[in-house]
Order: sequence, then C-alpha cells, then structure tokens
Amino acid sequence: MNLVIVESPAKAKTINKYLGRDYTVLASYGHIRDLPAKDGSVLPDDDFAMSWEVDGKSGKRVSDIAAALKTADKLILATDPDREGEAISWHVLEVLGARRGALKGKTIQRVVFNAITKQAVLDAMAKPRDVDQPLVEAYLARRALDYLVGFTLSPVLWRKLPGARSAGRVQSVALRLVCDRENEIEVFKPQEYWSIIARLANPAGDEFEARLSEWQGRKIGRLDIADGITANEIRAFLNSASFAVTDAEQKPQKRHPFAPFTTSTLQQEASRKLGFSAQRTMQVAQRLYEGTDIGGETVGLITYMRTDGVQIAPEAVNAARRVIAQEYGERYLPEKPRFYSTKAKNAQEAHEAIRPTDLARLPKAVARYLEADEARLYELVWKRTIASQMQSADFERTTVDITARSGGAKAGLRATGSVLKFDGFLALYQESRDDEEDEDGSRLPPLSVGDALARKSVSASQHFTEPPPRYTEATLVKKMEELGIGRPSTYAATLATLRDRDYVSIDKKRLVPSDKGRIVTAFLESFFTRYVEYDFTASLEEDLDRISAGEAEWREVLRRFWKDFNTRIGEVKELRVAEVIDALNEDLAAHIFPDRGDGSDPRSCPLCGTGRLSLKLGRFGSFIGCSNYPECRYTRQLGTNGDGEAEAALGENGVKLLGTDPETGLDVTLRSGRFGPYVQLGEEGKPKRASLPKDWTVENVDLERACRLLSLPRTIGNHPETGKPIEANIGRYGPYVSHDGTYANLSSVDEVFDVGLNRAVAVLAEKKERGGRARATPAALKSLGEHPASGGEITVRDGRYGPYVAWGKINATLPRGKDPQTVTLEEAVALIADKAGKGTKGKPAKAPKAGAKAATGSDAGSKKKAAPKAAAKTGAAKATKKAAAKPRTSKAESV
Repeated sequence: MNLVIVESPAKAKTINKYLGRDYTVLASYGHIRDLPAKDGSVLPDDDFAMSWEVDGKSGKRVSDIAAALKTADKLILATDPDREGEAISWHVLEVLGARRGALKGKTIQRVVFNAITKQAVLDAMAKPRDVDQPLVEAYLARRALDYLVGFTLSPVLWRKLPGARSAGRVQSVALRLVCDRENEIEVFKPQEYWSIIARLANPAGDEFEARLSEWQGRKIGRLDIADGITANEIRAFLNSASFAVTDAEQKPQKRHPFAPFTTSTLQQEASRKLGFSAQRTMQVAQRLYEGTDIGGETVGLITYMRTDGVQIAPEAVNAARRVIAQEYGERYLPEKPRFYSTKAKNAQEAHEAIRPTDLARLPKAVARYLEADEARLYELVWKRTIASQMQSADFERTTVDITARSGGAKAGLRATGSVLKFDGFLALYQESRDDEEDEDGSRLPPLSVGDALARKSVSASQHFTEPPPRYTEATLVKKMEELGIGRPSTYAATLATLRDRDYVSIDKKRLVPSDKGRIVTAFLESFFTRYVEYDFTASLEEDLDRISAGEAEWREVLRRFWKDFNTRIGEVKELRVAEVIDALNEDLAAHIFPDRGDGSDPRSCPLCGTGRLSLKLGRFGSFIGCSNYPECRYTRQLGTNGDGEAEAALGENGVKLLGTDPETGLDVTLRSGRFGPYVQLGEEGKPKRASLPKDWTVENVDLERACRLLSLPRTIGNHPETGKPIEANIGRYGPYVSHDGTYANLSSVDEVFDVGLNRAVAVLAEKKERGGRARATPAALKSLGEHPASGGEITVRDGRYGPYVAWGKINATLPRGKDPQTVTLEEAVALIADKAGKGTKGKPAKAPKAGAKAATGSDAGSKKKAAPKAAAKTGAAKATKKAAAKPRTSKAESV
C-alpha cells in the first residue's frame, strides 16, 4: 500500500479516485507545525536554530498519518509545487522522523503536479524526486526573517507608539506605498491649464475635433496654456481664422494579446472586472483548482494558482489553437503558436501560468456546476488563456495636421483617430485599465492634404491637474510586483493584514491609510529607514531566490540581515518618546498640521494662542494637543484642521452650551476632544459623556439629541423567555442590542432610540442562530515559563487596553510605563497574586484546572502538570518565595 500526503481534504478526495485502492490519500490540512508566537522560536545566537510546535489539531492529523504509514510501503509527498508546498512535505518528514521507527524501511518520494487531473496526477507519480532542499532552505530563511522582524520590531513599535498593532517585513513596505501615495495627494498643488478645441467639418460636411498643437511658432503641450487671458486670445484668433489640412498620415498598428494569468495579474483583473478582493480571488481560484463535481466526476478546472510563470504547456497551446479554429475560425488563428516570457522582477518558480486544465471545457458548459463567483472567475481564466493564442488586432492610426490662418498669423491644430480594421483577440477579451484614458479611440472622417475645413465652433475650457489616485488592491499588487516586494502567494495575505490591523480602509475600492497606519509608517521611515526601503526589501527577495536556486547559504543571508537590524533595534529602544514625537511631527506635518488658509502658523494653539500643537500618544490612540497642558486643554483628532467647521461651530474654547437637561437641571454641552466631538452632562466630579456617532455632525446636534445620547444605555424591556433585561446602546462597532451576554448589531443609530421589544428579540435570535465569534486571545509577546507554585504557563500579552500578564483565566495589567519585554517571572507572579486576591465580583479567582492547556498552546507531545485545587490566591502567595524556580521547558523540535 502507498500513502500519499496532500494539503487539503478536497484535494485528497479527488486524487484518491484517480489512484485507486492501492493508495491511501490523507490531508495535512496545510502546515502541520509552525513557530510558536513567543520569544525564542528563532535563536540568532544559536545560528538561527528554530523551534517548531505542533498544535493540538495538527497533532491528531500527524497521528493519523503515522498510523496509516505503519501498513504502507511507500510515503509519497504530493503537496503543492511551490516553496510552501515543499516546506509542508519537509515538515511532515521531520515530524515523522522524530517518531521512533516511523520511517524505517519506507520508500520516500516527492511528486508535484500543476493540475489536479487524472493524467497530470498519474504523470507526476511516474516521475518522483527527492524533497528539494534549497527550496526548503529558502522557506526557512523567509520564515525566520518574518519572525525576527515581526517579533523584534513589533514590541519596539508598541513601546514607542501605544496602540500600534504590528510591523512586518513585507506588510510595512506595502503600507508605506499606500501612505506615500496619500502624502503625494495631500501636498499636491493643482495647476491650471486650458484646452483649445475646434470643431471642424470636411468638404463633405462630416464633423470632427482638432486640438491646438502650435501657437506663435512653438509647440503646445497639454499644460502649456496656463491662464484664461491667453486661452481667450487664441480662441478669438481661431474664430476669425480659415482652416486647411496641411498633412495627413495613416499608419497601421497592431495590438498583441496579453500573456496568460500569473497570480498577480489574475488578482488585478479579477479586481477590475469582477470586483473581487485579492483574498476573494485566491479563495475562489483554490476551489477551481482543487476540483468540482462535473457529471459525477471530480475534476480540477484550473492549474495551480500561485505562480509567476506566463508560459503554458505545449499540449495546452495546441488545445487552445483547436478551440480558436473551431469557435472563431482560421482568421483568428496565428500562423505559429505564441510564446511568452516573464517580465516581473524576481520571478522564480518555473511553473505554468494559470489556465484551464481542459481548454475544450467552455465556460457555458461548466457554469451550471459552479457557484456564481466560480463560474465568473473560470470564464475570466478561460478567455485570457484562449485570447493569448489568438491573432493580433489590426488598427489604422490617422494623424491630421491643420493650419489656421488669420491675417499674417497662424496656429497649428492636430486631430488623431484610430480605426479598428480587424478585431483579432479583442473579439474575445480586452484587459481592463486603471486610471487611464484613451484619447485616440475616435474615428476621423476622410481628410486629404489641401482640404478646406469649415469652422463649426471653438471652445476654450479651463482644467486643473489632479493628484495621483489612491491605490486600489489591483494597482497596489501591480506596484508590489514591479518593485519585487513579496511573492505571488503573499499579496492577498498582506492586504488582508493591513485591513485587519486597521492600518488601511477601503473607500470606493481605494485604499485609504488610517492615522494609525500613517503614524506607524512615519515611525519606521524615521528610525528604520533601511528596512522599509523598496530596494532593500526587493534585494532580500533576490537573496531568497538565490537560496532557492542553491546559490546562497540561508544562514549566511540571515546573519547579514540580523547584524545590522539587531543593532538598530537596540539604538531605537534607547530613544526618548519626545524624540519620537518630534520626528513624527516633522514627517506628518502636512497631514496633522494642515494649512489653515489664513497665513497663520498651523501649529499655534487656536485656544490659548501661545502653545504649540503636537502629536500626543495615548493608550487608546493618538491625537493633537497643546504644549501648555494642563493649563490649556485643547485637543482634537488627527487629520482635522484646527480652524475647521467643527471648531467654528463650537467656538474658540471648544465648548458650546446646548441647554439644560430637563430631568437633572444640569447643563448639557457639546465639546471637542482628542477622539472627536462629544456631549457632556454637568461639570462636577466625573460628568457623564457620550461621543457623537459617526454620522452625526456638530452642526445638527441640539439639546434633544444630546439628551437622548446621554440617556444611553436604554432598557427596552425584559426578554419574554429569560425575564432578563434587553438594552440598546452604541458601542465601538456601532449601535446594538444586548441580552445576557449576546450582542446583536442594529441597522442604524436612530434605531437605538426607538427599537421595540419584538424587534430586539428577533435581532438577538437571528444573531444566536448565526453564532457569535468571541474576541480572539492576543498572541503572546513573551513566555515567562510555568507558574512555580501551581503550574500553567504565564505569558505577557498586548491587549486592547495595554500589556498584561496572563495565567489561565487571570489577566493582570502591567503598571503604566512598564516595558512588557522586561517583565520577570517574579514580577508576573506578584501581579497575578494581587489580581487573584481581588478576584472578580467578590469571589476569589481560581487557578487553571489540571491538564488545562497553556494560553499559547503546546506541542502535541507535551506533558501537562496537574494544578492543585486550591484557589489561585493561596498558590500565588506561596509563589513569591519560589519565583526563582526554573520554568518548564516545553517540548520542541529544532533545526
């Protein structure tokens, strides 16, 4: 019996049918182990030794594979044909090899196939090879680099910029691209220009347009007419001039088809044509690759979707040519097949482009077997592949020069047009464009040299230059590919990370950097300049490619990187926060201190007049504040002008009296704060406050609306089943209703104030049916080892409200200003003891139950110590005497 290992269960099911009863096909479900999310997983001082962990679920799968291997003669590793696939095969071998006798006497083979079809799989089985060690080493280097950058730079980022989430080797450079484009937009100065267009008619009366191209003996470009006086002077001249054709030229032009899809071009076109995000494109492509049931047979419809290659196999070329001849005719079939070469920087894996596995399988024939998005993406891939082998399109480009004369003066005009003579591949497919306009698409009437032309009208139009557009996901992927940043397999994940970290948002398909993202980028550009440079990031990719090719030693690449990077980390750790803020004030000046338009200093405080505005870093985010604090308490949000409409509505001191609350008799005021405008009830003690919802403006807030806002949360009534109250409120993620720990979103802010009991019960029931997702536990910044008295791992984590130490279900916040990386086991035990003593709701907190997993999980083979049944308070108190006890070493595997 032969045991075959693939990544996914869908793939396993399909391949099992192809291979028959002599084969057992099991799925690894992706990577079976990874670097633990804690300090020490990569050890630069130990020649970059890496400790890997198998989590609980993967441990079960490894056990299943090991059990099946006992009755097998041969182990066939059939994971994906790229670095990640090679790494998964290597991990499987390493984990099995660590089990005594698991691989003894077994034949081990590695096979790869680019498509999940019966022929492709059988051909691959006939050509086995060994695991490609250089590819594995390139994976190890990439994984170590990403870990060292993320787990070394992110804590520094957090200490200097409270609220920042993370930094990454590729992620931070992609974010810089988005932020740099936003900077270009903000500092852009519009330039006035005028276009002069004459509408003329040939002798037969056919009309067309010609643009001014020459005036007073000099050529005129698009921006050369800069004011209305000159434009009107030219228009007056042309209104009195006669026109004649002085030159006419016709040139044939060809437009060639585009190459078949690579990962990045598929993501770009799917974004433009189908509106898919990069992540959505890869999800749908994965399903098409793994297989679809068509007429009782499961077949993979497209080839592997992570590739830099643009060539397709000779048999696919021949199949495409047959389809072209049958469906479109011999006119559309070139004399010879077309061949393409990769132009992308750092293109590596020599795989085929993305294409249908069977080009005779037309989109209309398979659409009924597919979901809507799958059918649309398959059609896109099929059309692009077929079009790549079709005849070029033929155009005739016409350029006509016209002279306008009046008195002894003259001016030149030019008309251009393009006429499609043969559509060729355009009959099937035309690639979309981002932010481009075709000015030569119009057709000109017959024109000959010497023809006198009749003037119909002359227009002079004012225009202003526009800033470069924000990136879309498609244009950002294209730019990253051009610069050699990241790999095809990482683009979708990188963009998803930027969104998940709240570093960017999407507005009308455009990527908009958040204030948090811009501050992170400014910090990295100021203090880690080299590591967010485009060329440096691309050169690292080149090093990884050299490792893949066996031309570089992976540890040497890591040594060169780590030496300088670690030195820089140490230098930045010593910086004072004031130095960081000064650098950010300078780098972000155009954004956080915008020009007020009245010539005044953008950094002067509008409230006290003597203070200087500066960026302030708080635990819950960043804002702008006055240097005269606490005497002057002026604050505002980032990116808003201190002399804007909101401040005008609130007055010079940032406070507006709305009236008196009819129930309490206290003043209700509208104010401007560091996190935006809010309403406040009274002045004494700790007055009640409520931030304005996103769609409310200071101009439309009156006393009634303010009082309603301050009255929240609002009790709607008791739930008919439980008798417990249901409340309506506005939270961090918008308006909601809550009941007994269940939260359900409402459609609008207004609904919070008038939602009835029946509606609230229905919304909560719908939420319960869908199932709510609990907030994910933050990844550990550091593991301190096991609790010396009671067992269970103690970790340091960065949560929503700052850093804390975690032990079982006890979370103890670190003292303000405490560096989470410097926390010792003794300090953590003391904090836990203090928190456990307070307990929750008057009850003592309990220690983790015996056998409970540590917060970060552990290797499948790790043994767990049983925790005593005593309360945490007792165990923690004893722990202060044993704080020096040696922490438990978790079972790990090293390379």
